Formats: sequence, C-alpha cells, structure tokens
Amino acid sequence: MSKESQNIEWKESWRDEYFKWVCGFANAQGGTLYIGIDDKGNTKHLSNAKKLLEDIPNQARDILGLMVDVNLHTKDGNDYLEIVVEAYPFPISLRGKYYYRSGSTLQELKGAALTKFLLERQGKKWDGVPVPNISVEDLKERTFDFFRNKASKSKRLEPEDLQGTNQELLEGLHLYLEDEKMLKRAAVLLFHPNPEKYVTGAYIKIGFFESDDDLKYQDEVKGNLLEQAEEALDLLKTKYDKAEITYNNGVREETYAFPQDAVREALLNAIAHKDYSSGIPIQISVYSDKIIFWNEGQLPANWTVDRLTQKHPSKPFNPDIANTLFRAGYIESWGRGTIKIINACKAHKIAPPIFSNTPPDFQVELIRFSDQSLKAKGLKEELRKIVLHVQEFGEITNSEVQKICDVSKATATRYLNELEEVYLEKIGTTGVGTAYVLKGLNIGS
Repeated sequence: MSKESQNIEWKESWRDEYFKWVCGFANAQGGTLYIGIDDKGNTKHLSNAKKLLEDIPNQARDILGLMVDVNLHTKDGNDYLEIVVEAYPFPISLRGKYYYRSGSTLQELKGAALTKFLLERQGKKWDGVPVPNISVEDLKERTFDFFRNKASKSKRLEPEDLQGTNQELLEGLHLYLEDEKMLKRAAVLLFHPNPEKYVTGAYIKIGFFESDDDLKYQDEVKGNLLEQAEEALDLLKTKYDKAEITYNNGVREETYAFPQDAVREALLNAIAHKDYSSGIPIQISVYSDKIIFWNEGQLPANWTVDRLTQKHPSKPFNPDIANTLFRAGYIESWGRGTIKIINACKAHKIAPPIFSNTPPDFQVELIRFSDQSLKAKGLKEELRKIVLHVQEFGEITNSEVQKICDVSKATATRYLNELEEVYLEKIGTTGVGTAYVLKGLNIGS
C-alpha cells in the first residue's frame, strides 16, 4: 500500500462527505482512497466494510455518475477498503459543486478557477472564448499595420496572408470565429485600443525599488498586448536598466546590468502565459541587483519548474495569444524561452535565473550580484570576493579561494561552507576535482 500523496488519501472510517475526495480525484489525475487506514498508515478494523463494499459504488454512480472500483483487503486481521477513481475527461460535480485534487489538498473550484476548469474539459482555453458586441472595426488599425510589418520581417506568415483585409488576417490567425461572427478574447487583447475595458487588469506595472518597502518610481503600461510589449521593453531598457557607456578604441559600447535577451524573454513569457482571468496586472519589480517578473499563471499539469531548465515542449497557457506573438517574431514555438533566459544569464556572467511557481503565482527572477548589494546583505569582504569571482569566471576552487583571500586551506573551506548555504553549490568529485558554482548554475546542463 502506497503512502499518502497527490493520488493517495487515507481515511480511518467512511463518511459520505468523502465523496468530495472521489469527485476531486475524478476531476484531476485520478487517485485511490483507502478507508480503514489512519494518518500513520496503520489499519483500523472497519466493521461495516462489506456493506460499504456494495454501498459506495452504488452511491458513486447515483450521486456523481461515476463508476468506481472498490476492493476489500485485510491486513493484520483488519479489513480496509481501496476505492480506485479514474480521471474523467468531462467535469464531475457533487450536488452542483466541483472539487479538484491539487497536491495533497482538496479544493472546491469557484469563480475564475471553475470557469477555466470547465473550459479545459471542453477542450477550450480562456483566450479562445468569443466576445459579443465587438467588431473588427473596433480594433486598432495602427496595430494591424504594426503586426503586418513585424510578421513580414519574421517570415512566419505567407505574404498573401498579410495582404488581405483585417478580418481575413484575424481568420488566418484563428482569432475570428466565422460561424459565430465573433472575435476571440485573444483578438481583443492583442488588437483593441483599450482591452482593459473588457478584461480587467490587462496591463503591466513596473516599479523601481531601493528595498522591498521603498518604491522610488513606477509606470503603468497600457494598450493592447503588442503595444504593451514594445513600451515595456523600451522602459526597461531606457529607464529601469540604463546602459553603462564606455569606449573601446573609439567604438561606443553599451553594457547593461542585466542581459537584454533574458529581460525580453521573461517579459514576453509573462505576456504570453499570464492568466488574464485573474484581473491582476503583470508586475515587474526592478532593484539595483535584481529584476522580478511576476504574473498570475501556472505550469502545465504535472510540470515543475525543473522542467523549464531543460528542453521541453511548448504548452502555452494562452495558445491563441502565443501563436500571434510567434507569428510577429516575439517568441519561439518550441518551448525554448526559458532556456534562452538561462543561456543569456550565463553569457552575461550573472547568477542563473530563478523560476518559481506557487499557484497561482509564476515568477522569474534575474539576479546580478555587486559588491554593494552583497555588502548590504551582510557579507564580509572575503566572501564578497568569492561570490563576485564565481559570477565573473563561472566557478571557483578551494585553492583559488586561498589565493584570492590570502588564507589557509582550512579557512578557505570554512568560507566556501558558509557560502554554500545560500550562494554557492558544489560540483565535481570530492577533493581536487571539486569546484563551486553559483546556486543553480548547473541547471540545464
């Protein structure tokens, strides 16, 4: 018998309210409910096991419309039941309420979460739902011109696809439903002059922070998504991460604190994959040593952030929006965006990006260590030297620490152990082959 997990639940005795768990398993990835097992995994005698063996399948059929497999087992002289629930392709409700097993918890789906769930069970996505009372003529002509220009340069649409009317272009992008004579939500977000009129929170907030509670200045980027992408990229480049200008043999060189390819990919990732039903804007927090891109959204089912650090398929949260951004040359269609962020950070010699997903939040954090920022975190000079050396050269060994800090091997070991808690991680074999890289730097390798 397996331990409790996302697909396993133990209950000491049966209660009719546990049909919620049955419903939740059916709406998720399926699972098994054991009756007669306590929280520690010990069997408890189930006096009515044989009656339940007959009652539970009948009630599941009558109340939920489900067929469940109920088996009687005996362990240590005690009877217990195994209720096996298959994942169902259509929504299952219990007395008008929908439950979903997520991780080790049971959730009742409501509001936007319920709408999203029901749409997915119909094979639809939120951005593909038609919007009544908006015509092609309500959309922004200049945005169509801008898109045609971008798509022509990207060569991801045939020339004849760009030469038709605006409606024909939208039909080619699968943003117009001919049968219903309606635009999809994606078309409104991408081409309407004021999509926020129809989709609350469809904009971007950017702020510069001295510290978490000290906001120095901010901007709100509005308009349709194509306009937002251009304006936000320009603001991040010219106002929030100004380039340091140097001259090399008379040639002007611009050096940004953060790799522009990574900034671009993180921003477009947020625009393409945001859950626009949330009503909350994309938020970009800029500090002297880091940029945090936050949007409400989630990874595909059964994915973890580790999947993003290696080659993975493209499974866009908003496929119609993503397709249009791809045709315009903004994003790739092979799930390479996160890999490009990782590689851009490596090439720019800054810390690796940190991807985090605690539903409903998704976040990308770019970090650039500096002597000032590390000093502000309380690191003494020797430790700052080590971190900055690793950021510059990719790795460091014990012998290199001894030279850089002019210390003994034992002291160098102590320094590395201190930094290993937060900043560094060990790679290679023990002894001479051991080196240290920035935390997470070996992702994707």
